[in-house]
Amino acid sequence: MRYDVDIEEMKKDAVEIFQQGFACSEAVIYAIKKGFELDLSDDAIAMSSGFPWGLGGGGCICGALAGGTMCLGYFFGRRIPGDPAFTKCQEVTKELQDFFKETCGATCCRVLTRGKEKNSPERKAQCITFVEATVGKVAEIVIREKSSEEM
Repeated sequence: MRYDVDIEEMKKDAVEIFQQGFACSEAVIYAIKKGFELDLSDDAIAMSSGFPWGLGGGGCICGALAGGTMCLGYFFGRRIPGDPAFTKCQEVTKELQDFFKETCGATCCRVLTRGKEKNSPERKAQCITFVEATVGKVAEIVIREKSSEEM
């Protein structure tokens, strides 16, 4: 694992893999995994495959936000019941959600994409901006928090 990452390169990786066929949540996890050189199985990407288009097409939470939340859980989540890491994970996840809502306009896929056909170029372009914003914010949070832990 490394923390001296190039956030702009991570965003480019996310966009490139999105354009190759990964959906929003998958692209976010892919870029974070690659950028931070995480020893993380591709199963994590597969586990996020139900999130796109608002939980399997249901229109709820944006898949990019869901994928970003999974990444924050990897870095800050608890692995045993009662672990106080839960509090930090909740804090940074709320920060991501607040950022996403402010930057993108909502957290709900159906609200964000209202009036756009599922596979239209317009919608894909919009989703790219959500993926880029999420990758950037997740990386920023991880770098900031992990740097403060080392002090």
